[in-house]
Amino acid sequence: MTAIASEKERAATTPHAEKPQACASDTAGRPLRTGLLGAGHISEFHARALRRLPNVEIVGLADLDLTRAKELAQRHRVPATFPSLDELLNAEPDVVHVLTPPAVHAKNVIRALEHGCHVVVEKPLATTIEECDRIASAAEASGKMVCVDHSLLRDPFVVRAMEMVRRGVIGEVVGVDHLRSQCYPHFQGGTVPEQFREGGFPFRDIGVHSIYLLEAFLGEIRDVTVQLGSPESDGYPRYKEWRVLVECRRGLGHVYLSWNVQPLQNILIIHGTRGVIRADIFGMSVTARKSGRLPDHAERIANTIGEGRRMIAQVMGNVVGVLRKKLRQYHGLQELVREFYEAITSGGEPPVNVRQGRSAVLWTERVAVRADEAKRKYEARFAANGTAEALLTGATGFIGRHLLRRLLRERQRVRILVRRSPPPEIFECDRVETFLGDLGDPAAVDQAFQGIKEVFHLGATVEGHAEDFQCGTVAGTQNIVESSLRHQVDKLIYISSLSVIHTAAARPDVKITEDWPFEPYPERRGLYTQTKLAAERIVADAVRNRGLRAVILRPGEVIGPDKVFLSGAVGREAGGRVIVLGDGKSVVPLIWIEDLVDAILAAAESGRFDGSVFNLVDPEEVTQDELAEHYLGANGRRKKITHVPLAMLYPAAGGLRLGMRMLGRSAPITPYRLRSAIGSRRFDCTAAACNLGWRPQVGIRRGIAAMTRGPSSKEN
Repeated sequence: MTAIASEKERAATTPHAEKPQACASDTAGRPLRTGLLGAGHISEFHARALRRLPNVEIVGLADLDLTRAKELAQRHRVPATFPSLDELLNAEPDVVHVLTPPAVHAKNVIRALEHGCHVVVEKPLATTIEECDRIASAAEASGKMVCVDHSLLRDPFVVRAMEMVRRGVIGEVVGVDHLRSQCYPHFQGGTVPEQFREGGFPFRDIGVHSIYLLEAFLGEIRDVTVQLGSPESDGYPRYKEWRVLVECRRGLGHVYLSWNVQPLQNILIIHGTRGVIRADIFGMSVTARKSGRLPDHAERIANTIGEGRRMIAQVMGNVVGVLRKKLRQYHGLQELVREFYEAITSGGEPPVNVRQGRSAVLWTERVAVRADEAKRKYEARFAANGTAEALLTGATGFIGRHLLRRLLRERQRVRILVRRSPPPEIFECDRVETFLGDLGDPAAVDQAFQGIKEVFHLGATVEGHAEDFQCGTVAGTQNIVESSLRHQVDKLIYISSLSVIHTAAARPDVKITEDWPFEPYPERRGLYTQTKLAAERIVADAVRNRGLRAVILRPGEVIGPDKVFLSGAVGREAGGRVIVLGDGKSVVPLIWIEDLVDAILAAAESGRFDGSVFNLVDPEEVTQDELAEHYLGANGRRKKITHVPLAMLYPAAGGLRLGMRMLGRSAPITPYRLRSAIGSRRFDCTAAACNLGWRPQVGIRRGIAAMTRGPSSKEN
């Protein structure tokens, strides 16, 4: 018996199965007129598929974003664009491609059917079984066909695997694994995209492919079991790891989806009684390991060698196929579109009908709603309102944790805004109101501002992609400013950075004050400097032009008892040595954590909310060598300090920058960044002393000395 479900089997076993509709063409003698509804990413490939069909004319393209629609229309010489489906239907298309978000698939498909159009709809067919049934009824009433884009069923590597199964290459299929990893565009701030709003969206978007593939190889699905990863992982989507066990009529299927695994994978493994097929869809190969008459060990070796040779040969041949445009991006989608138009003209059946689309929706939703509910329960653990008048961002960072402890001594309640659960000692404290939200999300930020009079804005991105920095630091600060103005906050204490100023221009005999020029080449310093500079300017501009009440603090490098203090401006550990950059005599601008917290609270009580800027650096100077020696002492390590002369570092950094530029990437270190980080950096903090009454109470040397004598040295 074949392991691929036949059409007859599906019709007999799938609930609510309708008879496939054979629709003879009523457009004989003229091209089929087609309209596209939706101008998103996938629309490009529908348009390409249609342009290859000789009997098809694209008459219009509709999208709420007319600019995007016109750009796509121009690329494919589409004569007209429209803002709505109704206006597209006025162009009298014979076929409509519904390429909108899934939530409005059913409405748009039914409207097109009622107008007398055949329909191609992107997966999933709809978002509920009830919507699927309404589509089925509308299709039957109109006598028109609906085809669902289950594109992987026509992917050339999946098709090859299906053919091998039909030929009995691996015997009877007993199980199938689908391993898929994915990434979404990084959130840059603004309205949170659809793929991040719903807990179940990742499975609705990607897992639906797994569902219809398992059903194709193993027959109709009978049950699913879901296991989700932790919702605490940083960033989006909320659930990045999914495992789903799928019970089918002829065996067990397993789905593993990940938004963490790199490089991206899309692998289908078909397990049979006489062999295993491995279809690597992204890797463009299909191979099989088969049982034979060789001894076990010999057979394993022979299979491995044979599989490797076939894989290399296929990949090389398929690369040529890509270059010759025999293999295309979204190849399965384009093949499915071609087959559907052949079905229209010949009166045949659609390649994927409403019944098959309905089954995929049924089981996809069974999985996705679990994540929807889990996300709702997770979010319900956080506060949605409160009575605190002080808001702290960045509360889980090094500075934020220390500041929160002090605020709880001096304020009755404190509200914090976090992306994920903070440590239990914070989350379970009844005087801390923990709000969940991303700084880049203006709605989440604004909700956290209800009743707030005082804001300590420490939140910022320190590592990640450019989009992460844009979201967490720039968009986040803009959102904080907008909500501060909207809610008429009394005072905003903004923590900036010394990296925003032009330290490379400093001379040894000059101390840097608050009126020192901004960094003129932030792009040379890296993403942190670029975005912190942009954020400080947002705050300063709002003070000057919009009446924001804010003070700006620029702390030096912060050291404390629970933070490693061998920074990049000092050097790195390598083997049995500490490599110090330069001669070791450069002064490192430092501040002890408790002294910084004193300064922040002094600024909050000062009344200086006119955009005043204060540099915060301990007046006691500490050199690179001193810091390296204290670091080794604190950790109880016996290592040598080795200096790398700047005369060697600058050419090396220049070569690295050139090499990385040739690869299209930015270098982690450049000559300019070295000059900014290691050059003369002495600061005059008289303004903080005079206007805030701030003087270090612990002092950097006393704090470091305490670290050196502390428990860590004994433990190591």
